[in-house]
Amino acid sequence: MPIDRRTLIHSLPVAGAAIASLAPASASAGSATSSPRQRIRLDEGWRFALGHAADPDRDFGFGDFQRTFAKQGRAAGALAAPDYDDRRWREVTLPHDWAVELPFVNNIRFSRNPADKDDEDPVAAHGYKAIGRNFPENSVGWYRITLPIAPADAKGRVALEFDGAFRDATIIVNGYIVTQHHGGYASFGVDITDFLNTDGAADVLLVRLDASLGEGWFYEGAGLYRHVWLVKTAPLFVPQWGVFARASRDGQVDIDVEVANRRETRADVRIEALVLDAGAPVASGQTTQSVAAWRDTTAKLTCKVPSPRLWSTDAPNLYVLRVTIREGETIQDVYDIRFGFRDFRFDAREGFFLNDRPLKLKGVNNHQDHAGVGAAIPDALQIWRLKQLKALGANAYRAAHNPPTPELLDACDALGLLVIDETRQMSSAPEPMDELRRLVRRDRNHPCVMLWSIGNEEPQQGTARGAKIAKAMAREIRALDPTRKVTAAMNKGFGEGITDAIDVMGFNYHEELIEPFRQKYPDMPIIGTETASAVSTRGEYARDDKRSVVSSYDVDAPYWGKTAQAWWKLYNAKPYLLGGFVWTGFDYRGEPTPFNWWPSISSNFGILDLCGLPKDIFYYYQAWWRDDLPVLHLLPHWNWEGQEGKTVEVWAYTNLDTVELFLNGKSLGRRSPPKDGHVQWSVPYAPGRLVAYGFKGGEVVLKSERRTAGAPASIVVEADRTRLAADGQDVAVLNVSVRDKAGVIVPKAAVRVDFDLTGAGRLIGVGNGDPNCHEADKASFRTTYNGWAQALVQTRKTPGDIRLAARAEGLTTAVVALSSR
Repeated sequence: MPIDRRTLIHSLPVAGAAIASLAPASASAGSATSSPRQRIRLDEGWRFALGHAADPDRDFGFGDFQRTFAKQGRAAGALAAPDYDDRRWREVTLPHDWAVELPFVNNIRFSRNPADKDDEDPVAAHGYKAIGRNFPENSVGWYRITLPIAPADAKGRVALEFDGAFRDATIIVNGYIVTQHHGGYASFGVDITDFLNTDGAADVLLVRLDASLGEGWFYEGAGLYRHVWLVKTAPLFVPQWGVFARASRDGQVDIDVEVANRRETRADVRIEALVLDAGAPVASGQTTQSVAAWRDTTAKLTCKVPSPRLWSTDAPNLYVLRVTIREGETIQDVYDIRFGFRDFRFDAREGFFLNDRPLKLKGVNNHQDHAGVGAAIPDALQIWRLKQLKALGANAYRAAHNPPTPELLDACDALGLLVIDETRQMSSAPEPMDELRRLVRRDRNHPCVMLWSIGNEEPQQGTARGAKIAKAMAREIRALDPTRKVTAAMNKGFGEGITDAIDVMGFNYHEELIEPFRQKYPDMPIIGTETASAVSTRGEYARDDKRSVVSSYDVDAPYWGKTAQAWWKLYNAKPYLLGGFVWTGFDYRGEPTPFNWWPSISSNFGILDLCGLPKDIFYYYQAWWRDDLPVLHLLPHWNWEGQEGKTVEVWAYTNLDTVELFLNGKSLGRRSPPKDGHVQWSVPYAPGRLVAYGFKGGEVVLKSERRTAGAPASIVVEADRTRLAADGQDVAVLNVSVRDKAGVIVPKAAVRVDFDLTGAGRLIGVGNGDPNCHEADKASFRTTYNGWAQALVQTRKTPGDIRLAARAEGLTTAVVALSSR
């Protein structure tokens, strides 16, 4: 099997060099060269323009005079014509989020009570971006591309697959509305064979998205913010998500293969299954099947791998299942998936077990959002973000509160992160049920997926109606995937409503109700689907409501939450609790907490900020979540000008035996951290050097230092890696800091840094992690926040060198050289 970047991500250590990006085709690409299947990623060549949600004339006439649906083949009028002049439309590369490019606004009413979610300002909830029903001129986007169709494609089948599109999508091919899809997160596909030109004329794809209405109470973005694929097959093929492999620890693989026949005659086929381990065959099986004309059927077969290498969070071993469809000796299709051998056990008394070994779940919740790019996170950046979580010590990820992009699950498979996979709408109505069905079919082969979640804090969670809905959803999940359990994240109604429909109780906070629930349901496992909700602002050490910042000491949480130390001590002390998922791993735009008012545009929940820069609390979790790594982190910074002699609280996060603190060479005493705790000193401030030494077995093993920084003197740029793939997708993460003449980071520096990029790359976004910053994400400059900023550089398809210069007035310029090959 050819080596692709999914294989590459698996082969590299988490803490080592970063990788380029995920493979340009999913696991269903069909790796054998003799297969008719092609899966082409349509990320480049798009044109984009804003329409208008309330004005047909300014929405390119869409919907004008009821003509849109009157005559098929004429939808969108001239826009669908091959000769339409779209040069005024902007060139964009997917993934693309047009909402992140919009201005911030502060002209709607505001709720000043963060606890009153029913009174939240919809603009604040989405990060004060000028989108939604109050801004119809910004809420519709049009995308246009010419499809790479060849005359030979008329002999087979052609489909479009969307990883996700936000939101309310109308898909138009050559003037035909081929499908409409409302949900902003669920993947979907559509066969477009009948609508393609057979005379050599260009085939035009138009996508209209309407983000007037949202689905979340957090920033959601807008646009084709995930990949779009063009899939070409023979008329006899495996449909989308048509292979399901159920792998047992003993090596048994039970396989369901769906076969679609889009011909006028019956087909008698041989279905072959081959298991590959690093490209080498290790097991096989086959069966025969007859498929009636214009029908689908499902074949079942098995094979067995001797002594399989198990998938785990520490050793995420992956196999490839290659399914080949033959008619006679002719290969009609080759369909690959990746899978792993592992099993889960959820025990109400002993906790969670992976491969029959106990494992405390150390998880984080996350939305899809990053500085500079919004919801349109390139695959390489997804991987970088997950690697920060692995470095933290996290072993689990909850996709809150919607289906993630499938490439994120590919990366979780490869890196060893367990996943709670969550649908967006808790409803048994036809469309939400179809979205749930597609979620399970799409993701059930991922070894990382441990639980299906049917909802989050739903209004009907404690009601009889909710019970009916939940039972219908759980019944559908179990029919599609009998191998996994079902959960829901509840914040009230524990023991009522939907409780009897699920297998694992998800607690969102309310730790005081855990023991009463256990008494009533002693055999039901409990997991903390949301924990903590502690808030901190990177580089700040006192809460200041006027500035909308909170302290980086672990002291602040909203009324429903707990500090990091408080929740983890509780969950870690109780073996029967499976573990928990912190709200959240990263800061995210919208739902500004604890300051639900202007100018605060993002949450402060993250262990890392919007740029993925670690806050101090990162090192608390790292100290107690990573048994393999000695940790010693000292806080705060040591620049307290004008406060000489005043007491400063100094904390150390460590998993070592003892820590001794020195100020300017004078010992301030040794402290031993309690389990899952920290050590601290009250220190009269004096500028200079604050140094902590960490001891293990009586020996010094680590040193942490804080020095009083001088005036800003230089810019330093650190790249996560310098060798990139020239595929138009790869991304380098460049963290920018302000240093004094001795190289010490200036902790309060707010310096405008201008970026000058030359060569075979493009600057796709900038950020600084400031939850109150209103500078543009799409710009060539950024002001550092508490000494730091970030730039994201993406490659082009042309190989070459890339040079980024970071300049600030009066400071030494930094230059970083990257190579794209």
